[in-house]
Amino acid sequence: MDLLFFKCSKKLTLPNNFVFMSRQIKLIWDFRGPAAAKTAEHHEIHLKEYIAIEKLPITITGFESKNEMHAIAFIVVNDEQMIPMRDALKPHRGELYIP
Repeated sequence: MDLLFFKCSKKLTLPNNFVFMSRQIKLIWDFRGPAAAKTAEHHEIHLKEYIAIEKLPITITGFESKNEMHAIAFIVVNDEQMIPMRDALKPHRGELYIP
């Protein structure tokens, strides 16, 4: 497979209102067992309470039932918020969030 390399002679300019989006990280809590869906749904309530108490600019939370024995609750944070949120809330895992 040949790779094509080229040099751009024009300088890249972006509009003044262009905003670079930072990476978003989905912090995830796993729940297993027959009550997993209800537990994940309840955990999301606590995540929303934490956001309100701390006055955080976070808008994406949720829960998903993966199957009858596994569900997750999650919160989506910016890359800069990830470390403090991870340390405060102790999620089980995290992944790159792609809407």
